[in-house]
Amino acid sequence: MHHTEEAGEMKPFNWFFSAAYFVVGFLMDILHPVTVEGLEDLPRSGVLLCPNHSSNWDPILIALKLPRNYRLHIMAKEQLFRNPLLGWVLKKVGAFPVKRGGSDIQSVRTAIQSIRSGDNLLIFSEGTVIRKGVGVVDGKPAQAKSGVAVIGIRAGAIMVPVFVDGEKKLFHRTRIIFGKPYTPVYTGRHGTADEMQHIADEILAAAYALGGQSVGGEPLCQ
Repeated sequence: MHHTEEAGEMKPFNWFFSAAYFVVGFLMDILHPVTVEGLEDLPRSGVLLCPNHSSNWDPILIALKLPRNYRLHIMAKEQLFRNPLLGWVLKKVGAFPVKRGGSDIQSVRTAIQSIRSGDNLLIFSEGTVIRKGVGVVDGKPAQAKSGVAVIGIRAGAIMVPVFVDGEKKLFHRTRIIFGKPYTPVYTGRHGTADEMQHIADEILAAAYALGGQSVGGEPLCQ
């Protein structure tokens, strides 16, 4: 079921988000039931959630299993925002666009600011859905992108690995497991490029390990 308890002064994004949370959440409980683990230890603000990415349903299912007032922002590919109606909906529920590949300075600034303001952020370390160990978009082996570490470090975020299991078949139960906060180790104020890649690799490995898998492993729920 959904977690709707209020905490402190945090409030849901808006009325539209609250309505969507309950309506879509009810439907998802039927179509894609989820068992959640580790939510009781999840910090409430300034968090960067770092899940593996096994399905396009992942961000929706994760968001719906968090408290309604958790204020979770999600990086979403810019193509989704080209449709005016869909773009409006995505912005209302806390998503913001990011360009795939290259450097999108504005989206990085938005991501960092969302954490510094006390809200929370979700970034898929792999940057694309992974099936059979390779990226759906680029066909490359599952691997972490260093940007997740750069944003986490510069924002001063509490970085948390998250495991998302299963292929999200209709009416088949799957799992979401929230891990313990990850403490990155780096030198200087922001670390080196090699250190950022190492941190990204470590937190992705930690996410998969929550489900007893190595990076790029096959979903366990069938």
